[in-house]
This record gives sequence, structure tokens and C-alpha cells, in this order.
Amino acid sequence: MQDSAQYPSLHRQGVFITGGATGIGAALVRAFNEQGARVTFADINQDAGSALVTELGGRPQFAHIDLTDTSALQMAIHQMNNRSPLAVLINNAANDMRHSPDDTSPEQWRECMAINLDAAFFAAQASAPLMAAHGGGSIINFSSINALLGPSNMPGYVSAKAGLIGMTKALARDYGERFVRVNAILPGWVVTERQLQTWLTPEEESRWMNQVALPKRLLPEDVARLALFLAASDSAMITGQAFTIDGGRT
Repeated sequence: MQDSAQYPSLHRQGVFITGGATGIGAALVRAFNEQGARVTFADINQDAGSALVTELGGRPQFAHIDLTDTSALQMAIHQMNNRSPLAVLINNAANDMRHSPDDTSPEQWRECMAINLDAAFFAAQASAPLMAAHGGGSIINFSSINALLGPSNMPGYVSAKAGLIGMTKALARDYGERFVRVNAILPGWVVTERQLQTWLTPEEESRWMNQVALPKRLLPEDVARLALFLAASDSAMITGQAFTIDGGRT
């Protein structure tokens, strides 16, 4: 991301990123690391997390935790704040699991909510008071254009991502008096290794290209650039908003 803008307000700021070991999350870790931020990222994938730390010269901190374990998640946030005051929380972790409505079990539904919605709320709950103690901060929730489009066989994921938009509005109001901003990013189909290995076939990509205004791949780095802006002081008066980045699909 050498051609990205530099944000002096992010230099040496404490940043906590969930789901940071791969995909969009890894791009976020790299982007904030390049800004000179003090990054901690949490993920259940220990091998990928350790590899990313090595790639970046050992600078980011990696918390190997299950984000559905609320106590472990909130403890990791507090531990990070003890090392460097928390200024930015990015709730990126997600699992775009597919289930038809008829076949979704209660356990599958709760699992979907736990990673896609619950973890974001409890991370924000732990982070906001820490940010407020240092004058404020920025929380960025990752929703999805699927919350707007409602694709088939993803009732849990779509519901959770829609819930993140509502939660963003609610927390922006609740935390505003403490100067903690809360915004959401709604990416379109981002080309990650996981998507290439699972869902993004040549046929599906061709169909996507026919639906967008900008016929090129949406990359994790593109999304990370938007997150940098929403984290920096350049967006100091922006809160409670949902930003779509999808090449003009919606």
C-alpha cells in the first residue's frame, strides 16, 4: 500500500483488529502497521497469525483467541490498552457460512451470531471506556452489502450483518458524549484467498463484473484504505454512518 495516504494522527496509536490473520483483516493489519500504529490483532488461526507477525518484522502483537469467548476477547483488549492506549477498534472478524433457512439449526444460528454480531458488541463494550479515558476514539464495524441485498441461503449472516448497521447507529449515539465515534463499512465481493478457493468461480466473477459500475476486482487493500480514513482524525466529525465500498454494485 505504498501509494496510500499517510495519516499522522494514526502514528503510535493503539489499534485492535479482530479477525486479522487473513484476508481483509490481514490487509488492515498491514495498512495500520505502515502508518506506524501500534497494532494488536486477534484471530483463532494461530499459524496464519504468527506468519503475519513474522512477515511484518515482529512489530504487530498477535492475540490467539476464540473471539466467541467474550472474557478472552475483552481481556485481550484490556491487555493491549495496558501496552498502548486504545484509539481504534476494528470489528472485522466474520464467517460467511451458508445454510438454507429450512436446514439452519439453533446451534448454527447462535454460532453465526456469536462470531458475526456478538463479538463486535462485546469488543465495543470493552473498548469504549478505554478510549474515553484518553479523549475518545474510533470504532469501525464491518458489515456487508449482503445486509442490503439479502442473497439466498445466508439468513444468519445477512441478519447479523444487518444487525451491525443498527448497532453502529445505536452505539454512535450512546458513545458520542465520550467522543467515541462508531461507523460501519459495507464491502462488496472482496477478492481474498478464501473467496477464490470457495465461492469466486470465473462464472461468478463474470456475473459480478456485469453488475458493478467499476469493472475491476475489489481488493482487501481498497477496503483497508477506507478504514484508515475512518480511524484517523481526518474523519473526526463522522459517526453513525455506513459506508459502502463495492465498485458501484448497490
